[in-house]
Amino acid sequence: MNERRFQDLSQFRSPKGGRGRPAWFVQLWWLFDALLVRPTPQVLYSWRRFALRLFGAKIGRKVLIRPGVRVTYPWNVTIGDYSWIGDNATLYSIDKIVIGEHSVVSQEVYLCTGTHDHRNIAFPLVAAPITVESECWIAARAFVGPGIKIGRGAVVGACSVLLSDVPSGAVAAGVPARVVGMREAADH
Repeated sequence: MNERRFQDLSQFRSPKGGRGRPAWFVQLWWLFDALLVRPTPQVLYSWRRFALRLFGAKIGRKVLIRPGVRVTYPWNVTIGDYSWIGDNATLYSIDKIVIGEHSVVSQEVYLCTGTHDHRNIAFPLVAAPITVESECWIAARAFVGPGIKIGRGAVVGACSVLLSDVPSGAVAAGVPARVVGMREAADH
């Protein structure tokens, strides 16, 4: 029986330099993170900021990174001042993830900068950056796909699957997420 094939993982090749650091450095980060960063008590915000900076992340002032946050490659992550990253959020940072200041990435959110080209039998990795501008809120358990830009002040609803950009000030929700309203800015 000679069936057509959809994918042949024996043909898959990791992109050269795709990690952005040597393999030993990546493994060192993953071990350090698993043992000394993710399982730390809630109050150790400064330790988690320090650890991520030590491995190349650009972390702003007073950023709150809660326990269990998983960052694949910290050197691809930038987080602006006063932002919060919730418990067990995942920053799958095989490409750049930039989070602006005063933004909230709630618990168990998955920011995913990578996917695969399912049209190619070798199933190659495809990566694209994620940008979350300032004053955004990505609610619990939302998924944000590769190449997405979330405009300033936008909200992504809980459990939403975001596969397209969200304009500034918009509220997006659903599976797949779509704009369902606009957010009003407060006057000081």
